[in-house]
Amino acid sequence: MRLPLYGWLTSNAISFVGTRLSMLALPWFVLETTGSPTKTGLIALFELAPLVAMKIFGGPLIDRLGKRRVSITCDLASTLVVGLIPLLYATGWLHFAALLVLVALAGALRGPGDDAKSAMIPELVASAGVPTERVTGLHSVVERTASMFGAAAAGVLIGVVGAANAIAIDAVSFALCAVVLATTTARVPRPAGPANPAEVKDPTPYLGQLAEGWKYLRGDRVLLGIAIMVAFTNLIDAAASSVLMPLWAQTHASAQTLGLLFAVMGGCSAIGSAIAAMIGNRIRRYPTYLIAFLITGLPRFAVIAVGAPLWAIFAVFAIAGVSSGFLNPIIGAIKFERIPAPLVGRVTSLIAAGAWGLMPLGGLLGGTLISTIGLTSAFAILGIVYFVVTMFPAIDPTWKQIERRPDPAASRLPAAAES
Repeated sequence: MRLPLYGWLTSNAISFVGTRLSMLALPWFVLETTGSPTKTGLIALFELAPLVAMKIFGGPLIDRLGKRRVSITCDLASTLVVGLIPLLYATGWLHFAALLVLVALAGALRGPGDDAKSAMIPELVASAGVPTERVTGLHSVVERTASMFGAAAAGVLIGVVGAANAIAIDAVSFALCAVVLATTTARVPRPAGPANPAEVKDPTPYLGQLAEGWKYLRGDRVLLGIAIMVAFTNLIDAAASSVLMPLWAQTHASAQTLGLLFAVMGGCSAIGSAIAAMIGNRIRRYPTYLIAFLITGLPRFAVIAVGAPLWAIFAVFAIAGVSSGFLNPIIGAIKFERIPAPLVGRVTSLIAAGAWGLMPLGGLLGGTLISTIGLTSAFAILGIVYFVVTMFPAIDPTWKQIERRPDPAASRLPAAAES
C-alpha cells in the first residue's frame, strides 16, 4: 500500500512550493508597499507567533480528530485566508492592520496543518514497508526540490506579475494540496494493537493530554535537545531569510538573484536528501549530524559578510545545501522512532513548537541588527552564533544516543483505516 505515501509526498510538494513562494513574496510585498524593514519583521512576528502557539496547543487535536482530517481542513481554510490578501489589496482595503490579522490567521492554520502532515509518517512507514529513514529522506527530497522550484518561481513571479499576485498563487496551492491529500490518502494505515487510538478511546482531558506530551518530551533528553538546538538555528535562519537576505538582494542583487540562490541551495539539498534516503539507514548518525551542521551553517553567513563575489556565494550555498540534505532525514527518523504511537501528534507538535518557538523573533532580530550594526556585521554575528549552537552536541555525550535504531520488523504493522 504505497499510494498513501505517494499522495502524501505529492501533497507536501505542493505545500512546500507554496510556502517558499510565500516566504519570498510576502516580505517583498511589505518592503514594496511600506519600505520599512521594521514592518517586514513585524509581519514575520505576526505570522510565526500564532503558528508556534498552535503547534503547542494543537497536538491533542491532531491525536483526537485525526491527522488527515486536520491537515485537509487547515489547507482549505488557508486558501481563503491567504487569498484575501491580494483580493483586499486589489480593492484598496488592505491596510497594514488588516494584513497583520490575515497573516496571523494564516500562521495559526499552518501550525497544526503542517504538524498533522508530519505526524502521518509512522503509518506511512508501516504501509509502505520501508525504513523510517527512507520515508523521512524522501520527504526531505520533496521538501528541498519543491523549495528549489518554489524559490525560483517566486523570484520570477515577483518580477513578472508582482508580489501580490504571487501571494494569490500561494493561496491556490493550499487548495491543490488539500485535494491531493483527500483523494490519495482516504485509507491511511494505523499501527495495530492496544496503542491504536481507533480502538482505544483516551479518556484523558485535553489539557491532560497536552501535559502527557510535555512530560514525555521533557523526559527524553535527545528529543528535547533537538527541539532546543533547532529553535536557535531557526531563529537565525528566520532573521536571515525574512529580512537580511531580501535587503541584501535589494542592495546588491535582485529578487530574481535571491530566488535563484535559494533555488540552488534547495536543489542541492534535494541531492543530499536523496543520498540520505538511499543510505541513511546504514550511515552513522552522530558524526553525520555534526559535520552536516558544520558545513550548512557558518559558511553561508561568512561568505556574504566578507563581500565575496556572487559566484562564490552561489558555490557556498550549493555545498551547504548538499550538507543540509542529510539533517532532516536523521532528525525525522529519530523523532518517530522514539515517540509511542498514541503520543505522536502531541509530542511532535511540541517538538515543532520548540523548533519554531524563537522564529517569531527572527524578523525583529534581523531588523534590529541591521538598524544598529549594519547588514554586514549582522551576517557575521548570526554566523558565529549558528556555529556555537550547532556544535554543542560535540561536547554532550547524550547526543550519541541517536545512533540507536529499533528493530526494522517492529514497523511492519497491519493496516487500519483512519477517518
